[in-house]
Amino acid sequence: MCMTEIAIIGCGFVADLYMRSFASFPNQRISAVFDTDSARLSQFCSFWQLKQAENQLQLLEDLPQESLVLNLTNPKSHSTVNRAILQAGHHAYSEKPLALEMNDACELYELAKENGLHIASAPCSVLGEAAQTLAKAAREGTAGDIRLIYAELDDGFIPQAPYKDWKSESGAPWPFEDEFHVGCTLEHAGYYLSWLIAMFGPVAEVIAASAETIPNKPGAQGTADFSVATLFFERGGPPVRLTCSITAPHDHRIRMIGDKGVLSVKKAWANSAPVKFHKRLILRRRLLEHPIGKRISLGKNTHPKVKRWGAAEMNFALGPMEMVEAIETDRTPRLAGEFALHLNEVTLAIQNAGRTSGVQAMSTTCEPMEPMPWAK
Repeated sequence: MCMTEIAIIGCGFVADLYMRSFASFPNQRISAVFDTDSARLSQFCSFWQLKQAENQLQLLEDLPQESLVLNLTNPKSHSTVNRAILQAGHHAYSEKPLALEMNDACELYELAKENGLHIASAPCSVLGEAAQTLAKAAREGTAGDIRLIYAELDDGFIPQAPYKDWKSESGAPWPFEDEFHVGCTLEHAGYYLSWLIAMFGPVAEVIAASAETIPNKPGAQGTADFSVATLFFERGGPPVRLTCSITAPHDHRIRMIGDKGVLSVKKAWANSAPVKFHKRLILRRRLLEHPIGKRISLGKNTHPKVKRWGAAEMNFALGPMEMVEAIETDRTPRLAGEFALHLNEVTLAIQNAGRTSGVQAMSTTCEPMEPMPWAK
């Protein structure tokens, strides 16, 4: 039985994905839940048979000290709620981004550090099988030295999708106004940024541009819905081109181009997505990569999987559960501290780049991530 208690603040659309994921860890229970929308709170807790807290203060006061509180509120509330969690003496696991302003993110990092607590940030797909398999293949030189990386997070022309009909398991609507207002880069870039920082360490410089390509989205008010960035790593890894949009046709590929061929994953949001090596060859005087590719497998048990729900086939509980294990063994969680802060800075740099930012030097840093035990 896990000793660290877990509570949730915010029970909107994404909270159902967390609950479905926690079902894959039967020894962990959720102690209590709170949301400022009382009707949504009641609906969510009834569906999942969870205890409702009367208010946020009660939830935080009733928990044993140094419990883990998941902040699944809307993005504009992330900084305030994260601060309340830390001030109450609990560890915080925040949905992305950690904060919408870098000054707030730095203050949260310092607050956690001063109080001997941890603050971590989603996404946690970097702890999943696809990301860990790709990282191991890169470390072991399956494609030779990696020279260049292309990563795409295009979601299709979302404003024309039937997004007002999208509902979670317990009936929460997809928060389209929040999604459009915050922007696809802050919502999605972390899925591949976390993989890349985990593999190659901190980003030194970002050269990016962002723009609004589809005006008049509900709640957007000029927010960029497209970004493209070139990333250069502090420790000399390969340059990366990362693209995010809700305009271009759906494309979630990452391709790592090496001396011997290309490592690729086609689905950023699937923990079990195949990792393939496309060997380079010459055919009829033409140079090309094998169109099918050889699947790379770890050949061992990895982590609990969840079935696909909507666009995602991700176990959202991997991050919180890794954090619980870290707390109970007195080490820093993989997604916490400097890693979370650096991820936040790089993401904000890309989202807010506009047309004239030029080269942006990052002020934060972190260590590359220790591979999961089953991926070493």
